[in-house]
Amino acid sequence: MLRFILSFFGAIFSLVTLGLGVVALSIGAIFWVYGQDLPSHESLATYQPKTISRIYSAQGRIIDEFAVERRLFAPADEIPDLVKHAFISAEDKNFYTHAGYDTRGIAAAVVEAVQSRGQNVRGASTITQQVMKNFLLGGERRIERKIKEIILAARLEETLPKEKILELYLNEIFLGQNSYGVAAAAQTYFNKSLSELAPHEAAMLAAMPQAPGRYHPVTAKERVTDRRNYVLREMMENGYITRAVYEAERQQPLRSVQNGDFESYRDERPPRDYFTDEIRRQLSRDFGDEEFFTGGYTVRATIDPEMQVVAAHALQAQLEQYDRGLGVWHGTGEKIDPARLTSEEDWRAALSEVNVARDVTLEAPWHPAVVLAVEDQQLRIGIEGVEETEAEPFVVPRNDISWLRGNFQDNFEVGDVVHVRRMTEDGAFVRWTLRQVPRVQGGFMAMDVNTGRVIAMQGGFSYQTSVFNRATQAKRQPGSSFKPFVYASALDSGYTPATIIIDAPIEINTPQGVWRPQNASHEFYGPTPLRTGIERSRNLMTIRLAQEVGMDVVASYAEKFGVYENMGQFLANALGSEETTLYKMVSAYAMFANGGERVEPTLVDRVQDRYGKTIYRHDQRICTDCADPRIPRSRSPRILSNRARVMDAITAYQLTSMLQGVVERGTASRAVNLPVPTAGKTGTTNDSRDVWFVGFTSNIVAGCYMGFDQPRPMGRGAYGGTMCGPVFQQFMTKATEK
Repeated sequence: MLRFILSFFGAIFSLVTLGLGVVALSIGAIFWVYGQDLPSHESLATYQPKTISRIYSAQGRIIDEFAVERRLFAPADEIPDLVKHAFISAEDKNFYTHAGYDTRGIAAAVVEAVQSRGQNVRGASTITQQVMKNFLLGGERRIERKIKEIILAARLEETLPKEKILELYLNEIFLGQNSYGVAAAAQTYFNKSLSELAPHEAAMLAAMPQAPGRYHPVTAKERVTDRRNYVLREMMENGYITRAVYEAERQQPLRSVQNGDFESYRDERPPRDYFTDEIRRQLSRDFGDEEFFTGGYTVRATIDPEMQVVAAHALQAQLEQYDRGLGVWHGTGEKIDPARLTSEEDWRAALSEVNVARDVTLEAPWHPAVVLAVEDQQLRIGIEGVEETEAEPFVVPRNDISWLRGNFQDNFEVGDVVHVRRMTEDGAFVRWTLRQVPRVQGGFMAMDVNTGRVIAMQGGFSYQTSVFNRATQAKRQPGSSFKPFVYASALDSGYTPATIIIDAPIEINTPQGVWRPQNASHEFYGPTPLRTGIERSRNLMTIRLAQEVGMDVVASYAEKFGVYENMGQFLANALGSEETTLYKMVSAYAMFANGGERVEPTLVDRVQDRYGKTIYRHDQRICTDCADPRIPRSRSPRILSNRARVMDAITAYQLTSMLQGVVERGTASRAVNLPVPTAGKTGTTNDSRDVWFVGFTSNIVAGCYMGFDQPRPMGRGAYGGTMCGPVFQQFMTKATEK
C-alpha cells in the first residue's frame, strides 16, 4: 500500500515537474522567437529627442520658437527629485529595484483580466517598458508587442543606468497640450521651470501620462484632481513626502495656465512676424526642415525689437493713408450669422472664432469687432477683449467714417466683422474709430551697412493677414531706384559727376517696334551734368548713358552687386524694368555706403546646437588682438576686414555724393530731411505700379517699396518720394536718434 502511495505521488510529481519544464521551455522558446530581429536598444544611448528651436533677440529675449513636438530637453541631473518621485509613484514605484519588468505587476494584470473576462485590461508596464514602447515598438495592444517590450526592457536595463532610462522617459513622454517632456509641460501648465514646481504641481504632471487627451485641467478638472491626489498619496506611501506635506498639498486647488491662474508663456512674447518667419525659411533652407524643427537650435537674431516696431508702424501708416485716400470700404470679408448676435456671450464666442488680424498696433491696438446694429448716425458694435463702459460706449459715430464714399448704410450690414481702435487725445478717450487692412501692400527693410545685420524687416501690413514676405519674396520692378548702378558703371568707365550728357529724344529699334522713352515730366532739358541727371531721375539721360557704357557693363555691375543673377542686356532694364527683391536692393545700396566692400545681409548673428556649440557665425572678420590683455583702455581691438571689394572707393564716394543730391535737391527732397548726411534714390515704375525709395546714412541703409500684389496702377500722386520717402524718414528719424 505504501509503495502504491509513493508511486502515485511520484507520478504526480513527475507530471508536475514535466509540465513546469514544458511551460518553462515554451516560455523560453516564445521569448527566443520574439527576441530575434528586434530593433537595437543600444541606439538609445545616443538618442537625441526632438526639441524646440528658439530665436532670441540681440538683447537675449525669446521672440519665437519652432518645433514639431514642443519639447524642452532636461538632463537627468537637472530634473528635481520631486518630479522624478512623482512620476515613479504614479507609473512604476519599483523602478529602482526591478530588472526592466515587474513580475508581480504582470501577474496581477493577468489575474484581473481573467476575472473580468477581458473587460479590464491594464498594461502593468514599467517605465523601462514604456521607454521601449515609445521609442522602438509603437503603441499597438498585442501580446507580441508586450513580449518584445519585456525582452527589450531587460536588455536596456543591462545597457543604461536607471537615471539615463528615467531621463529618456521624462523627456519623451506626451503630457497633453502639445507638450512633450516634463520641462515643456511645466511651462505649458504653470509657466514655471521644473525647479519651481510645488509637490501638487509635480503630481498633476505625473497624472497626465495615463490619458493626456482626457485629463484637461479645465474640462476634466475633477478627474485630474482625483488622479493628482492619488499620485500624492502614492508619493507619501513610498516615503517621498511626509503625511503633513501630503495633507497640505491635496488641499491645494487645481491651478493652471489653461484656467487663467497663471500667465501663459506665449503672452510674454511678441506675436510671430515677418522677421522670425524669414529666419525659419532661411535656416530651413540651410539646415533642412527636419533638422531646424527638431534640432533644438539656439538662434541669436539681429533684430532690434524697438526699431522693428518703428519700421512696422512707419510702413503701416503710409499704406493706411493711401488706402483711406481711395475712400473704398472692403472690410475684413468676414461675417457672423446675425442669429449669434442675440447675447453678448454668443457674439463674443463667435468673434473669437473669426480668423482676422490681431497683430496690428498702429497708434493703438486694433481689435476685431462685429457690427450689432447699423443706426442712422452710428454703428453699434461689439469689441473682442474689451468690456463696454459709459466712458467708452461701443459705437462708431458717422463722422468717423466720412472718408468713405457712398451711402453710410450701404457699406455695412449687421454681422460684419470689422477692426476698430481707440482714438485718444492727450491720453483721454475720444471715440472708437473704424479701421481696415489695406489691399495695397509693401515691404521695408533696414540693415547695418558694415556688418549686413538686418535690424528691422516688415513684409506687409499684417503678418496674420498675409504671411507672404514682400521684403524677401516679392519680385518687383525697381524702376529708377536701379539707376545708381548705371551711373556707377559710368563712373568706373571714366565719366565724372560733371560729365555732360544730352537730355533729348531718342528712338530705339526693338523686335516689338520703335521704343521712344520719355522723362516723367515729358520734357527735354538738353545738355545736363551727370549729377543733375540722377538727382532729377532723367530717363533719357540714363538710357543714353547705358547705351554709351554698354548694357553688358551695366549688367555685370548689377550682378556683381547681387541685384540680379543673370540680368537681361536690354536698354529698358537700365530704367529698372527687370524684377528683383527689396532684400537684394537694400544690400546692394549698403555697398555704396560702406565704400564699396561686399556685405552679405543676415538676419542671424549666430546659431548654436542643443549642446551650445556654435555651428554658424555671420561675422567672419578677424580680431588680431582681442585676447591681448595689454590693450590700453583708450584703444579698441583691431579687427581686420576680409571682405572683397566690389567697387572702387573713389567711385563709391562720388556716387554717394550724387545720391546725397537726390535727397537735398532732387526727387526725395520734400520727403526726406534728416539731421545727418543722407543719400538715396526714388523709384517709380510705369503707371505707378511700384514705388520705391532706398537710402542710407553712414551706418544704416533702409529701403521701402509699395504696390498691389497683383500689379496695377496706384493712381496720380503715387511716387517713390511721396509714398516711400515718408516711411524712410519716420524710421530713420528714430534710428539716427538711437
